[in-house]
Amino acid sequence: MKISRFAVAVVFLAIAAVSVWAADVTGKWTAQVPGRGGETREMTFNLKADGDQLTGSVTGPRGENPISEGKVSGDEIKFTRQREGAERTQEFTAKKAS
Repeated sequence: MKISRFAVAVVFLAIAAVSVWAADVTGKWTAQVPGRGGETREMTFNLKADGDQLTGSVTGPRGENPISEGKVSGDEIKFTRQREGAERTQEFTAKKAS
């Protein structure tokens, strides 16, 4: 299953619109992500910020996967995840909505 970076960015921007990213992003975040065929699926982002470092995991229909290369920079977060058994890495970026 392929999720476009644009779709993931839109989801994160929606989350950011109702939260304060400059504050600690530690916590459990749930989003409805568009999938193939127009259906949506739920993804859960379990994040822990420690200074500018971000760790945690992403849980979706195919299970939980840890994030890597997590960074917090001002009002922006970035991280990647490699699904177990998948050959591609997904990049996630979120920024506080103005």
